[in-house]
Amino acid sequence: MSASGAAPGPGSSPAACRFAHYFVLCGVDADSGLEPDELAGENFDQSPLRRTFRSKVLAHYPQNIEWNPFDQDAVNMLCMPKGLSFRTQSDNKDPQFHSFIITREDGSRTYGFVLTFYEEVTSKQICTAMQTLYQMHNAEHCGSVCASSSCSMDSLASSADEADTTSLLKLQRYNSYDINRDTLYVSKSICLITPLPFMQACKKFLIQLHKAVTSQQPPPLPLESYIHNILYEVPLPPPGRSLKFYGVYEPIICQRPGPSELPLSDYPLREAFELLGLENLVQVFTCVLLEMQILLYSQDYQRLMTVAEGITTLLFPFQWQHVYVPILPASLLHFLDAPVPYLMGLQSKEGTDRSKLELPQEANLCFVDIDNHFIELPEEFPQFPNKVDFIQELSEVLLQFGIPPEGSLHCSESATKLKNLVLKDLVNDKKNGNVSTNSISMYELLKGNETIARLQALAKRTGVTVEKMDLSTSLGEKDKDLKLQCEEAELRDYQLNVQLREVFANRFTQMFADYEAFVIQTAQDMESWLTNREQMQNFDKASFLSDQPEPYLPFLSRFIETQMFATFIDNKIMSQWEEKDHLLRVFDSRIEKIRLYNVRAPTLRTSIYQKCSTLKEAAQSIEQRLMKMDHTAIHPHLLDMKIGQGKYEQGFFPKLQSDVLATGPTNNNRWVSRNATAQRRKERLRQHSEHVGLDSDLREKYMQEARSLGKNLRQPKLSDLSPAVIAQTNSKFVEGLLKECRMKTKRMLVEKMGHEAVELGHGEANITGLEENTLIASLCDLLERIWSHGLQVKQGKSALWSHLIQFQDREEKQEHLAESPVALGPERRKSDSGVMLPTLRVSLIQDMRHVQNMSEIKTDVGRARAWIRLSLEKKLLSQHLKQLLSNQPLTKKLYKRYAFLRCEEEREQFLYHLLSLNAVDYFCFTSVFTTIMIPYRSVIIPIKKLSNAIITSNPWICVSGELGDTGVMQIPKNLLEMAFECQNLGKLTTVQIGHDNSGLLAKWLVDCVMVRNEITGHTYRFPCGRWLGKGVDDGSLERILIGELMAPVAEEDLGKQCRTPPQQKSPATARRLSVSSLTGKAARPNAGQIQEGIGEAVNNIVKHFHKPEKERGSLTVLLCGENGLVAALEQVFHHGFKSARIFHKNVFIWDFVEKAVAYFETTDQILDSEDDVLIQKSSCKTFCHYVNAINTAPRNIGKDGKFQILVCLGTRDRLLPQWIPLLAECPAITRMYEESALLRDHMTVNSLIRILQTIQDFSIVLEGSLIKGVDV
Repeated sequence: MSASGAAPGPGSSPAACRFAHYFVLCGVDADSGLEPDELAGENFDQSPLRRTFRSKVLAHYPQNIEWNPFDQDAVNMLCMPKGLSFRTQSDNKDPQFHSFIITREDGSRTYGFVLTFYEEVTSKQICTAMQTLYQMHNAEHCGSVCASSSCSMDSLASSADEADTTSLLKLQRYNSYDINRDTLYVSKSICLITPLPFMQACKKFLIQLHKAVTSQQPPPLPLESYIHNILYEVPLPPPGRSLKFYGVYEPIICQRPGPSELPLSDYPLREAFELLGLENLVQVFTCVLLEMQILLYSQDYQRLMTVAEGITTLLFPFQWQHVYVPILPASLLHFLDAPVPYLMGLQSKEGTDRSKLELPQEANLCFVDIDNHFIELPEEFPQFPNKVDFIQELSEVLLQFGIPPEGSLHCSESATKLKNLVLKDLVNDKKNGNVSTNSISMYELLKGNETIARLQALAKRTGVTVEKMDLSTSLGEKDKDLKLQCEEAELRDYQLNVQLREVFANRFTQMFADYEAFVIQTAQDMESWLTNREQMQNFDKASFLSDQPEPYLPFLSRFIETQMFATFIDNKIMSQWEEKDHLLRVFDSRIEKIRLYNVRAPTLRTSIYQKCSTLKEAAQSIEQRLMKMDHTAIHPHLLDMKIGQGKYEQGFFPKLQSDVLATGPTNNNRWVSRNATAQRRKERLRQHSEHVGLDSDLREKYMQEARSLGKNLRQPKLSDLSPAVIAQTNSKFVEGLLKECRMKTKRMLVEKMGHEAVELGHGEANITGLEENTLIASLCDLLERIWSHGLQVKQGKSALWSHLIQFQDREEKQEHLAESPVALGPERRKSDSGVMLPTLRVSLIQDMRHVQNMSEIKTDVGRARAWIRLSLEKKLLSQHLKQLLSNQPLTKKLYKRYAFLRCEEEREQFLYHLLSLNAVDYFCFTSVFTTIMIPYRSVIIPIKKLSNAIITSNPWICVSGELGDTGVMQIPKNLLEMAFECQNLGKLTTVQIGHDNSGLLAKWLVDCVMVRNEITGHTYRFPCGRWLGKGVDDGSLERILIGELMAPVAEEDLGKQCRTPPQQKSPATARRLSVSSLTGKAARPNAGQIQEGIGEAVNNIVKHFHKPEKERGSLTVLLCGENGLVAALEQVFHHGFKSARIFHKNVFIWDFVEKAVAYFETTDQILDSEDDVLIQKSSCKTFCHYVNAINTAPRNIGKDGKFQILVCLGTRDRLLPQWIPLLAECPAITRMYEESALLRDHMTVNSLIRILQTIQDFSIVLEGSLIKGVDV
């Protein structure tokens, strides 16, 4: 292979199939000496041995590979995330293993496996530099130590006698390095970089390599042979096969899952479950699925990797789409500021606790403290579907393998202690971590002793454990025994891994078994799909959700909004034009399998938990691969090396000969020739697809854009950290946030507008209350992320709320200085009669106070969310935020220059996007905080021209809403306005108003009642337009009024005193006046219009019941409102009604009803035995019973009110279709109706009955206020 490794040489292996891509060596560069690592944010108070210094990549082989270019800075930073560290002979110098991952721009990954060990420093220059640093350090600290006897320098921890700190000599001895007395050691790392995560195999290889360096005998071959072998001669095992290759001392085995199995995952899930415990792990897993910000925290790098990789493996068939940095190097801490979802791992410093950690944003953060077995979850967090059964199933699997589901913190602690044992086999195999504690301390005591150290080294080489040494058994057998144990434990780990993953995968297979049915495929070809990707809906979310069991909805409605779900669906759509994504292929084949097993028609969605049935097969296939090797790689062999170089020196990693490692072998082996043909075939295919497909650059660009949100930020560039790059990264974040805001607001509008268009009769509704809630919750998340981007200093968990509080403080100070001006526009809003509702001030501070007064909310994050919901409901979100940001000195004080909130142009666009949400009505505050107390204000508006100026009777009012009613409240005499407080009523539906008819001036003509929610500002109008009083109109002393929401009045409109029309027309007052007083001017509807009206009213009720329950709105309006069923039937009964005044007395429909009852009661005695007559008689009976019950009810309801109650009860009890024919055939009809009346036409009556029968299938629940006091 050429030195650059760019193209395979004539016989060399195509590097794409090689097991490892690079071998890397990192450590101290003797020429440049000690450079402090400023980026690691080091603390110079620490003693020099505890500081971190800059490490360098000392060598890497080969120089470069075309499709996986070597990124020197990133590799250096991840091999030694803390830089170099120094030790002396008295410190613990055990080798440490960890791994890392590099995600490239296109989302593909490379894995790194690192063994860090300590090597004696031979450079005189570095030793003297260290001595000098110590002298400076001690000089600085000498004074301060004498002054304070309790100085806690971190190196004191290693001091055996901490109490005696005053003795300076002792202190210096422990906190020093003396060039004449101490040996200095420095860390060095060897690393393999591979395309697939074969963690176990790489770990074994590196441990054997290190053992070769430290053992007393030189290794069988020079190290170059082994490194050359793994780089160029060991292939990747083909899918579904296992491979054996050779380390320095013993063979190493690795295996790869087949094409239909779950993809490779080599990190032991056992450890992840032990570290977190089952319950915690499932919660963190749910956070990852919902794309929150997840921060892992541990002292041990490998633990961070194990948990991160473990959890992301379990996501199958989905993939994490955002920033993924399981080990965040100290120099990249500013990445925690990223306002996007991320999964990062942070190394905790010894002795620092969680409270010291300053995190820029926590509103949406899941914090996982791995070492302390503890997690902090974000608020408002939906549970994973069937969580209890799911955890039960997982714990059964864990228990089979002897792992306690609650996690075993202690077990993992002893495992870390065991690392201190140099007995390699035990270290490798933490599962045998059952060495009793006293034996451990024994080793600790003897560690310094040279003889013991030699014995240990010997024991390590022979693989013998010291305690168990039994003289009777030969060493060989013992060795075999341990090796078997290791292999067995490893096999069990693999089996556990695959079984746990199967349980997780099975959950998704069950949940999304019929996802394909909801994928919307509209584009004809890939190009048109990619170009219009953003405008297109590609998954029918509403229909999918409507199919799911109720308990799944809170989780699923949020999950299908995530980027990982969107990408999964994108991949599905793309698969019609290109090769299917591997994960998708495996997932689809599993769904096929389920379908074959459940032959019955499309699986019914039930929330019954179905366990995973493939556990045994999955474990067997792995066992077969590990027991029987499919392939064996070439043995390491002598290379053509210069003699005399790379001489073996115990304890020192030799300088490798780069010329032999820079290129692959030239000899032709079977593996190569086998692959060469495959490679040629691939090449042909590639060229073909390049001609056929899109220009690949263009396509890449489309794909990047199509999936951009947060994606281009998937992996921070680890190499360049100049301020310019940080600024550029931040401008990317700003751009991403703005785009996300645009898409979220657009989505909220489309959903809502679609829904409201349906209310007006266009198209079909498809938003559920649940979905609305999800969208609003994700808007709250977005605002929190925007507010925490570029914060100077973080205060509290919610960045938005802390900004609001500081704004409030400043404003209130100014208010004290100058008394606050009144709101714009005139103070009161007058109606025709001069009675008014005072204007509500638009005030950001007032809305904050409302939220602060809500005792139900306990946290800042909760308060911020409540405030956002309230502002959204009041259509003031954009205006409020604009006001908040208009205080520039405050914004400058709180935010860094690059913060989103300080980018003028983006900020304006952002506020503009939020402004667009004012186009729709949200009830996201009223409907969520159902138990809070809310102040209301009501005003009764009489018609002054016709009514008495003063009334003597005692009026009362009762307001009802979807969540309850106020009960009867007395109104102070002649005061038409009243304020009251009660528990949230929800959307208001009816007002009952009445009086006791006392005194001389008792009659009262009411135009309407207005009621306003003083927190949200929603104002409802309840039109009346009728008299209340005995002997006037229909003699009613109380009326039930149906409400409608008034459109909010903009302030400038208030100034002009003009009112915007309400959303619905208020019920026509004319209809409410008795028929006789309808003057000739009012146009009477003709027969056709009346029949149409009935059809429309019934249709609306049917539609109401076809909506999801949470979306239904008020049934009362559909029954009793304008164009409701009662109104429509009144029109039928009024048609052709002889309405001449008899002796100037009004005649009402109710009079006709009472005449009919009188007739039925007198004819009751005539006996007839035919069946249909019997049925008719029972109908007569119930009709009379209902009418009498209404007449005898202890309420002063007028005749029209009684007719309303009769219709409502008849609808509820499904009796209307039986009653209509009775009334149509009763003799009174000829006296009271014209010949042409609708009720006297058989055809019309029959069609009316048929129409009314369509609502008999629904169970109608009437609002209490409609039928209060009527006992049937």
